[in-house]
Amino acid sequence: MTHIALSTSGLTVPLSSGEVYFNYCWLRDACPSCIDSQTRERIFDVASLPDLPRPLSARLENDALVIDWKTENQVSHIPLALLESFATRGRTEDPADISPKLWYSDQEPHFARVSQHAVLSDPDARAQLTHSLIEDGIAIVTDMAGDDDSLPRLVEMIGSITPSAEGLFFDVRVEIEPTNLAFTAGPLEMHTDLPGEEAAPGVQFLHCIENTVEGGLSLFLDGAAVAEALREEDPESFRLLADNKIPFFYRHDNWDYRAHQRVIETDADGRVTGVTISQHLQDAMDLPQDLLDSYYPAFIKFLKMMQEDRFLVRFRSEAGNCVIFDNHRIVHGREGYVADSGKRHLRGCYTDRGALRSTYRVLAKQGYSGRTFSEASRQSA
Repeated sequence: MTHIALSTSGLTVPLSSGEVYFNYCWLRDACPSCIDSQTRERIFDVASLPDLPRPLSARLENDALVIDWKTENQVSHIPLALLESFATRGRTEDPADISPKLWYSDQEPHFARVSQHAVLSDPDARAQLTHSLIEDGIAIVTDMAGDDDSLPRLVEMIGSITPSAEGLFFDVRVEIEPTNLAFTAGPLEMHTDLPGEEAAPGVQFLHCIENTVEGGLSLFLDGAAVAEALREEDPESFRLLADNKIPFFYRHDNWDYRAHQRVIETDADGRVTGVTISQHLQDAMDLPQDLLDSYYPAFIKFLKMMQEDRFLVRFRSEAGNCVIFDNHRIVHGREGYVADSGKRHLRGCYTDRGALRSTYRVLAKQGYSGRTFSEASRQSA
């Protein structure tokens, strides 16, 4: 077929993958004239038409599908590249649609490491950093400056700081009256931060300012890798954790956050997009008691898997380094340490997952993809 076939609600156009059907309303919305060139926002409302759009004619011309519409003085030139993208992917091209690369306990030497100076001054280095954060969920910025503005300068290269109950920043060190177990010298079980918030922060920064204590190794694992291992080993347990929400909290004298979250997060296609886990911020389970008969064994199995050496990365946080990680994918913890053996001070904050992807998209459009760095890292691994 080399011609365009018109029907009541849409048309069929020949593309490289064969004959593909497109709805008329979708085609009218896809016209480039619908987008303001300055604001890049939609300026056409399909509901403003007296009837559903219908074409007088449609033809292929150069690299576009050209449509003359019946009830308006409008000729739409819809790029074939857009139609091809939807025919093959079901959506527009997205540079930030990077498939996660699951990792295990041997990954730490291959975490992306980029100096703060490079991130601040070189767009290619920012692309390397943001690409790695999307693909691996974790990266390390080295040679951080020691001043108070060092961390905010770094964060703003990716996105605006997301406030939490602790404010814009929090300091992880021993406190006399701690509001969080992180502010003690005791061990921290594997967890994601702030699950008691309806929308927990997406990307976490932990800047190590000082660390001279005995013990206190940092612990990280890829929650998506553990979830996929659970799916393979015990599909029913995976389903229980992905289908049901459980309660979490974060409360103290001046705040009381509560939210229900799925322990395993999946998208519409069933792909694991992250995990939410925190025993020290988990509220009393409020699922039906008979459901808990099967939910609790699945939940406990998942928790125990997070203690297995095949998943855990252990390393010592070094002064001058900042670990950045996806708070919805990377699960972290800490071994206990001897409080009076030295000083341990980490400063942290958050930004948004959407901001991370936005920054990468802008850099990719400018020609900085970060893929060369990523490929070199995979080869060295």
